[in-house]
Amino acid sequence: MSVSETKAQLLDELMLARIRTEQLINSLSDTQLDVPYHPGVNPPLWEMGHSAFFYEVFVFKLLDGLASYNPAMDDLWDSFHVQHRDRWRRDLFPGREETLAYFRTVYDRVAERIRQCELTDQELYLYRYAIFHQNMHIESLIWCRQTVEYPAPPDFVGDRPAPGEAVAGDVEVPAGRWVIGMPGASEAYAGADFAFDAEKPRFEVQLPGFAISRTLVTNREFLAFVKDGGYQRPELWSFGGRQWLESSPGHPVYWRCHEGQWQVRLFNRWLPLNPDAPVTHVSYWEAEAWCRWIGRRLPTEYEWEVAALANRPGELFRRYPWGNEAPDASRADMNGRSMAQNRVFDYPAGDSAFGCRQMLGSVWEWTSDQFLPYDGFKVDMYPFMSTLQFGDHKVTRGGSCATTSSLIRGTYRQAYLPQRNDVFTGFRTCALG
Repeated sequence: MSVSETKAQLLDELMLARIRTEQLINSLSDTQLDVPYHPGVNPPLWEMGHSAFFYEVFVFKLLDGLASYNPAMDDLWDSFHVQHRDRWRRDLFPGREETLAYFRTVYDRVAERIRQCELTDQELYLYRYAIFHQNMHIESLIWCRQTVEYPAPPDFVGDRPAPGEAVAGDVEVPAGRWVIGMPGASEAYAGADFAFDAEKPRFEVQLPGFAISRTLVTNREFLAFVKDGGYQRPELWSFGGRQWLESSPGHPVYWRCHEGQWQVRLFNRWLPLNPDAPVTHVSYWEAEAWCRWIGRRLPTEYEWEVAALANRPGELFRRYPWGNEAPDASRADMNGRSMAQNRVFDYPAGDSAFGCRQMLGSVWEWTSDQFLPYDGFKVDMYPFMSTLQFGDHKVTRGGSCATTSSLIRGTYRQAYLPQRNDVFTGFRTCALG
């Protein structure tokens, strides 16, 4: 790709992130912008200001040594200097118009810098890093709406773009030596080999054979656990799970039984539970208990990546289950379009080499592993991207229906605390033995 083509692609990605962020803010009333406090979300205006501030720190300050738009706000837009609860203090933060003016000014400056300045690998890397960081916050703006019961985001279509025929059962992954992760050092570090620090450095692992389900666990399958009293059977729950269970409603957080029929809340609407859609918004503890109930287990993160990518030493490296073409609506439920409401056997064009379906998009998939650094880990230019999550978080893989498709790849590792059920999490399972 030429420099002009790379710049055009960057500008397109920057504009799309800008438009989506503004839509997510401007589709809310002033009253709605003042969201109730919740430990899993941030006020939408803070998300917008924080995203703009990230460009200031990692583009303008780092590359050009420029002063901030408003130095008095630096600590307040920085997630590691302002306490989470303080982000709700209206006396500390500007309102909609001032925040939008700041956001737009920064974006105009970034776009102009991309057009006018030389594009070195370092600059390309920093631009992409900042754009991807903003897309992470687009996902959190979407799950904020779900958490506080707001209307669906503007990107939501609710269609079924890629129907598939029903598939079931496990696929057999043979024993062998497999490649995991992205390169720790690469001449293409800003381009094709771009990755975050937790995905690096690449290594090989020897795994025994295993059997993993073709599809995600469905609402129908999880409802059977609920009806069988799974939440009332402590022997199915680990020590951590039993502690979490004390505050559980006895079913997935956004389910209810209304007039004898099970429903699921999607943003501000209660819908009939789609039995063939993936179960969504379940904690690690719920996934673990369901596995004990059915006699299966969660995959390790290495097993998950092998089932998704099947990368062997010496062969062409795949970044996505289907190869190296970018995700689109025929292959994955992403970008806030369908919101995990389609059946687990849809999107057949997104199958992995082994035949596993929807391994990108739909839901972040719980694995059994703690989120820990790979051997040889080195901190990226943003020191807090991964380090604060090491040790007490679980690894999820694959992205979700709310994830931006340009952000994700099969090596991407997302860390969530095991009690999180406000994010778009689900799971698939492996056979025992």
